[in-house]
Amino acid sequence: MSTKACRFASVRPPISTCRHTLLAVALAGLCAATSAGAQAPQLSAQTQQFVKYAQPLLAITHVRVIDGNGTPARENRTVLLRGGLIAEVGKHVKLPKDATVIDGSGHTLIPGLVGMHDHMFYPAPKVNPEAKEAIYPEQASSFSKLYLAGGVTTIRTTGSTEPYTDLELKKAIDAGKIPGPKMHTTGPYLEGKGSFTPQMHELVDAADATDTVNYWISEGATSFKAYMHITRAELSAAIAAAHAKQIKVTGHLCTIGFTEAADLGIDDLEHGLPVDTEFTAGKQPDICPDTKLAVANLATMSVDDPRIRQLIKHLVSMHVAVTSTLPVFETFVPGRAPVDARVLDAMLPETRVEYLKSRERIAGMHDSPWTKVFRLEEDFEHAFVQQGGTLLAGLDPTGFGGVIAGYGDQHEVELLVEAGFTPLQAIQIATINGARFMGEDKRIGSIEAGKAADLVLIDGNPVKNIKDIENVELVFKDGVGYDPAKLVKAANGTVGLR
Repeated sequence: MSTKACRFASVRPPISTCRHTLLAVALAGLCAATSAGAQAPQLSAQTQQFVKYAQPLLAITHVRVIDGNGTPARENRTVLLRGGLIAEVGKHVKLPKDATVIDGSGHTLIPGLVGMHDHMFYPAPKVNPEAKEAIYPEQASSFSKLYLAGGVTTIRTTGSTEPYTDLELKKAIDAGKIPGPKMHTTGPYLEGKGSFTPQMHELVDAADATDTVNYWISEGATSFKAYMHITRAELSAAIAAAHAKQIKVTGHLCTIGFTEAADLGIDDLEHGLPVDTEFTAGKQPDICPDTKLAVANLATMSVDDPRIRQLIKHLVSMHVAVTSTLPVFETFVPGRAPVDARVLDAMLPETRVEYLKSRERIAGMHDSPWTKVFRLEEDFEHAFVQQGGTLLAGLDPTGFGGVIAGYGDQHEVELLVEAGFTPLQAIQIATINGARFMGEDKRIGSIEAGKAADLVLIDGNPVKNIKDIENVELVFKDGVGYDPAKLVKAANGTVGLR
């Protein structure tokens, strides 16, 4: 359709007849499609090498559809993609003659995962193993590929050690220069005095918190994360500054308990109970207690504890979301986290050696409280949702390095099922919930006509076997079909370095 015709459709006076009204609606729709297509970035040669399908008109036929809204899977459907959007979903879709057809028999189509705790950094292998080094370099090359290969088409970085790098990386991905997920960039950590890594600025006071938030909003940050040693005054100031610009704040807290944070107006809380210190005996205001004591205390509690029940009720009433990051906590449980060959292959050799040594050390901790705390967190997340809470999903590629971009997001969905959710509920948490929290649900998060064609084609049926979510054959982002195997091959052996 011509640009002239599109201009005509947008400016001509209202038409009263039904025939002309329908024509005007159709014309507007075509203009929108044309506009969307015109805005699609020109993929660089570097990106094109990972693309399997780039045709503007694609049809995935005979496929099982899990739409992300929690509704039952629909069998033998056709999903038509046009100009980067989902044009039609149905059982009797008429295929255009020029459509490229992908046979989805025996496969399942789910929305692209929306990772809500998906850092672009990862713990570096230590140069001096005896030193307590805490350095987290940006994995701009490997993680951008591995998130996409794992079916993660959108991420919230949820804290950054290199915020400028994240912002520039987002620009490069959006421009088609490199492959990667859509990025919602969280500003640098809002940390108080006592940071465990030199990569974080330590806030001086509430005014510093306000200034930091305002500066990074001007640079392009779309959310903020408060960290362990922030004070109540600093957090309150940060929330006020962010909310004034319609920006949300989440937190991995320690000095401040979840109930206090909810009362201060926080929007989201990361990780759940393992980082909530409000139940620790002798907890003092604005002071982070010994985290080992806090975890040991949680190991004595159950989800039926009246204090935890009251916390859930309060968070729900205050509309505070919780982000699940079960994969990273699983690595703390002796002998529990599976050894995934894909994860080992992704690692830099030095990273792999260090990870396996740490894993062996943890396996010998037979009296670890983490066995009980991990189960408590699963129970908490399930109870939180049952009471009406909004649960989001992420992986958190930190800890001692056992959680890797993409693979960890898939395992998060598997662990949600272990926690008591149905596969359909787990996929909903990992897709539309995150999109809705970020205000992106009209564009992404579910398989519906008119939304971006961000889709994952899976070999198998995750409704019957949730582990099939690992069998990713194709990942579509804005209708472009990426080859996961090529993305993985290009990233393998580099995680921990770049």
